[in-house]
Amino acid sequence: MPPSPPATERRPVTETLHGEEVTDPYRWLEEGSEAIEAWVEAQNEYADGFLGGDTAEALGPRFEELARVTDHGAVTARGGRYFQTVEGPEQDHGVLFVRESFDEEPRGLVDPNAFEAEAASMNWYVVGPDGDRVAYGYDEGGEEQYDVRVVDVGSGTVTEEIPGLGRVNPGGFAWTDDGFYYVATGDVGGGGQLEKALYYHEHGTDPDDDPFVTDAFGEHDWPQLEFDDESGTLLAAVHEGTANSEVFLVDVDAAESGDGSDGSDESTTGGSTMDGSALVPLITDADGTFRPHVHDGTVHFVTNYGAAFSRVLSVPAAEMAALAADGGDADAADDPETAGGGLLDPSALTETVPETDGVLQGIAFAGDRLLAHHMHDVSSELTVWADGEAVERIPTPEFCSVAGVSGDESGGDGETAGDGTTTVDDEVFYVESTFDAPSRVRRYDFGTGEAETLARADVSYEVDVAVSQEFFESTDGTAVPAFVVHREGLEPDGDAPTVLYGYGGFRIPQTPGFDRFRGPFLAAGGVFVVANLRGGSEYGEPWHEAGMRGRKQTVFDDFYAVAEGLIDAGYTNTDRLAAYGGSNGGLLTGAAVTQRPGLWGAVLSTVPLLDMLRFHRFLLGEYWTVEYGSPDDPDDFAYLREYSPYHNVAERAYPPTMFKTAAGDTRVHPGHARKMTALMQERNTGDAPVVLRTETDTGHGVGKPTEMIVREQVEQWTWLCDRLGVDVGQ
Repeated sequence: MPPSPPATERRPVTETLHGEEVTDPYRWLEEGSEAIEAWVEAQNEYADGFLGGDTAEALGPRFEELARVTDHGAVTARGGRYFQTVEGPEQDHGVLFVRESFDEEPRGLVDPNAFEAEAASMNWYVVGPDGDRVAYGYDEGGEEQYDVRVVDVGSGTVTEEIPGLGRVNPGGFAWTDDGFYYVATGDVGGGGQLEKALYYHEHGTDPDDDPFVTDAFGEHDWPQLEFDDESGTLLAAVHEGTANSEVFLVDVDAAESGDGSDGSDESTTGGSTMDGSALVPLITDADGTFRPHVHDGTVHFVTNYGAAFSRVLSVPAAEMAALAADGGDADAADDPETAGGGLLDPSALTETVPETDGVLQGIAFAGDRLLAHHMHDVSSELTVWADGEAVERIPTPEFCSVAGVSGDESGGDGETAGDGTTTVDDEVFYVESTFDAPSRVRRYDFGTGEAETLARADVSYEVDVAVSQEFFESTDGTAVPAFVVHREGLEPDGDAPTVLYGYGGFRIPQTPGFDRFRGPFLAAGGVFVVANLRGGSEYGEPWHEAGMRGRKQTVFDDFYAVAEGLIDAGYTNTDRLAAYGGSNGGLLTGAAVTQRPGLWGAVLSTVPLLDMLRFHRFLLGEYWTVEYGSPDDPDDFAYLREYSPYHNVAERAYPPTMFKTAAGDTRVHPGHARKMTALMQERNTGDAPVVLRTETDTGHGVGKPTEMIVREQVEQWTWLCDRLGVDVGQ
């Protein structure tokens, strides 16, 4: 019989919410204190007893070998240069390299392994449109709180640094000829990450004097910036969670000259100021999302406005600027049936990529070529579009996903040079991922119609694997797809150890991808299944909306349907089936262990949301009320209370359950996992362990060094293999 978990002091807090009395016995675990540090240490020691032993000893050296290979990131082509991260076998982070051609040796630009702080990382970078500068986000401890550093590509030196910009990201960053716009947030404490402000930085000036443009963004909004250098047009697409977008033109002349307001709305940092009137409404109150991409003087919107599977609507940037300057078409703006609000009627825009039977994921440009990335039955397809039609398809394998699509956007006629060599306008780069082999960086030559592999990690599974896509009937009759991955030749016998992974939310599809650390599990006869639950975007916006807010239970039902379908199909049984998910997928697994505890032989829930009556009070939680609903609303409270995992822990036997969180998580508060662990340990009437592993010096998942990744993967797979009775051997 396993040892008992550490005792946790109950300090009940009772409050009345919408007429219902709710008691929280472990509210004190939400805050930071020495008592909590001691409690976390005790829980980690308890977890150690289940995360070591023969399995960990067998996996450790194998995972270290799998991790210590050369990994290549996507290629970004700009200004005739090529940028790419490469992580060597003995490195903890990828180094950003640049080269003028693939015939010459790459030159290092940014080496995070040499950063001054031990836990520092480069979690994103943005290349300037001419390829002469790179900006990157410098972060410490995986907290996603960034300084922005600018590197001159020619000299390789850091020319500028703007510290303390909070959760700034590439979407909130836009280059100009002389500088860049950026969206900064407040810091982690007191909901500061939801306070957003737009600034402008001119190269060579003091960041303390950066002009403040506007902070007219709500806590549920996140701005995406796009700048057209030809017309000087700055757009801010303001996304309300995953629900809708509004598009504004920003008065850039006033911002750059510092001739904004009189300073009455002055920001706490930066120089001159402007107020909310800097945002000129172009598209507002339209039913849909609008993601702009500016190329060669034209704004292309990837939008689900009037198209459940999304399409591309385009308009010249100069036309938008002129419309804003003239005050717009009053008739269109006043007619909500056509325009929906704002100066621009989206229904009057040119449709450059119509809606198809595949879900449009995004677009990119290579010279003048427009490339569209669609998804058909959760597999990627990459095509070139002209005059509203697909004119060329780039070859991709069955059951694959595509990411990092990049061509040089400097323009051109897409022809070969006079000597027959390929120009930068005649190629596109992308990363192609499948379940059965490592991702490969690909280059497609439009002149020859051939694709070549530029790089691929020298790692493989220990056995050949088979991949199939199967469909399972959910509670309401909907067919839910799932990818099933296992050793080639494995015959279902009803007893295969099976790990079912799910997410189901925020319009994020679960696409094919290789995970080197699954190898020993698959070699030992394990089955790994990725469920495409509603709440994602696998089948467009209707698929997403079917799993959000008051329909969240649908996501859980889909998960159970796949689980039961795997059992009925003869793959596995309840003793050898594990539920696995993280973040929003941690909410999924939290619901799975409380609603259907008898369905699982093990549960692994990482960085999870679990208290759905208080999630909105911490970190980014209020932003997620667009997806989940708000506990402050009585109608939303009713359904949130019904499924909130923390509030549905009963006295009963639970399957072996591991929660995992991080002290530096600035997205999902670690209090979720702490409270859930304490309550399940208290009310568990069975012998199966409920454990919590808390990581330090890291956050929600980005910027982890290789050593930490290996250790975490060993622990997680040890938990799953030991609980499911998998012998991974020596």
